[in-house]
Amino acid sequence: MVTTVKLAAVRRLVVASQGFAARFRRAEEADVETAIRRLTAVQLDSISTVDRAHKLTLSARVGAFSDDVVPQLLRDGHVFEYWAHEASLLPIELWPHFRSTMAGGGHWGAHDRALRDHAALVDPILGRIREEGPLGSRDFEGNGSGGMWNWKPAKMVLDALWDRGDLVIAGRRNFQRSYDLAERVIPRIWREAPTPSEEETLRHWALLAVGARGALTEGAIREHWRLRGGRARLQPQLDALVAEGRLDEAQADDGGLQFYVLPGTEIDGDPAPPVLVCPFDNLVWDRPLLERLFGFKHLIEVYKREHERQYGYYVLPLLAGDRFLGRADVKADRADGVLRIRRFTPEPKTRGDVDAKLEKAASRLARTLGLERVEL
Repeated sequence: MVTTVKLAAVRRLVVASQGFAARFRRAEEADVETAIRRLTAVQLDSISTVDRAHKLTLSARVGAFSDDVVPQLLRDGHVFEYWAHEASLLPIELWPHFRSTMAGGGHWGAHDRALRDHAALVDPILGRIREEGPLGSRDFEGNGSGGMWNWKPAKMVLDALWDRGDLVIAGRRNFQRSYDLAERVIPRIWREAPTPSEEETLRHWALLAVGARGALTEGAIREHWRLRGGRARLQPQLDALVAEGRLDEAQADDGGLQFYVLPGTEIDGDPAPPVLVCPFDNLVWDRPLLERLFGFKHLIEVYKREHERQYGYYVLPLLAGDRFLGRADVKADRADGVLRIRRFTPEPKTRGDVDAKLEKAASRLARTLGLERVEL
């Protein structure tokens, strides 16, 4: 049976499921690990105009935490980094579910070419890491511009060995990856666990995604994990989960989207406090769903030329209650201790005191980043 629900109630459930913190707080290593597990995947990105994407995403839920926390979780084998929704931090118990992907062809043709064209480097690279411990690409000799598609051979081989699971990311130095042997970092219980079947993995991932996000469409579940193969690959597994009573179906009362929720879920939720949301946050991953639920068209314009940008360079959507109120072009000026809101563009037909909500969200973000004040 498909339950009919109000679209607004689904929206409130989705917002409440994110667990945005209502006030400033400080987090310990265990809090961060728990948040990664609850979110199932946290996207990484190198841009640091405000802060790294994973720190913005996690601190919006658990509060301020040291830059050393995530590298320590990686070194201790409590989380790992791999391709999920882009490069992501993942709870360690998901390692067996990615083993089939690691054993298949590389995610990028460049990885396969690197192992083919530079096969003579594989054993020396693994040998040095085995003898010396975690190393970065800068620890290896070689020529290359450093540009994304012209890395030196050692860097290309390191990434290819990570892609196939021989190496793992054991921390970062200035956001540059530090590689170590998987056998030294990944706990034996997960290294030696049986490899789940494709059906088991797809069903497990569907349940995790729906649990983390509250309610998702079939397409949004695929987007959560960036699953290839389209609807034909995932839909049979969702049908099986519904038949087994492990997922419920719900349809918006306007006759539109069909959602999946966990059994027993109350389709409603508490409003979110004012929060500036990372542009790579889990909440905004699926743009068609976001536009349908919130009437909000999410844009990431950092890769556009300045004159092509509509809202700014590094733009954080302002969420309050169950609505996006606008977009803030933000920069953290650490030298001056200032969080600068360079531009704010309110959404059409926004009601209430948006300025007060922006100021509250910006002040908390500034405090989380260790900045002294906000300039609006």
